[in-house]
Amino acid sequence: MKDPSRSSSSPSIISEDVIINGHSHEDDNPFAEYMWMENEEEFNRQAITLLMKRFLLIVQIEEELWEEEFIERCFQEMLEEEEEHEWFIPARDLPQTMDQIQDQFNDLVISDSSSLEDLVVKSNLNPNAKEFVPGVKYLNI
Repeated sequence: MKDPSRSSSSPSIISEDVIINGHSHEDDNPFAEYMWMENEEEFNRQAITLLMKRFLLIVQIEEELWEEEFIERCFQEMLEEEEEHEWFIPARDLPQTMDQIQDQFNDLVISDSSSLEDLVVKSNLNPNAKEFVPGVKYLNI
């Protein structure tokens, strides 16, 4: 269907003249080449949103890297502290034979009976106290 506003008496346009600067002469809008700017604000909004998401992702990754580095330093400091201090190592510090165990046990036994009597005389413990049984409540009567 033809547009009634255009008369059929208009001269025919040669195909070379139809497109000038990417637009045909039939375009009545002189700003047609700038129409892409119509949605520029929405485009800018989307671009800013995308940039903010990328920025937040970068910040999150950077925080994770800092956290990993901090944990690594903590482990390193812990290992250095263990090397500085003499720690109990069962394979090294526990006696290996029964003779060594017996020697250590003998060192713990009090062999002097006079010192044992002094220990009892100087004691603050009540010899008449009831025997302590865990889990049993005693009433003061």
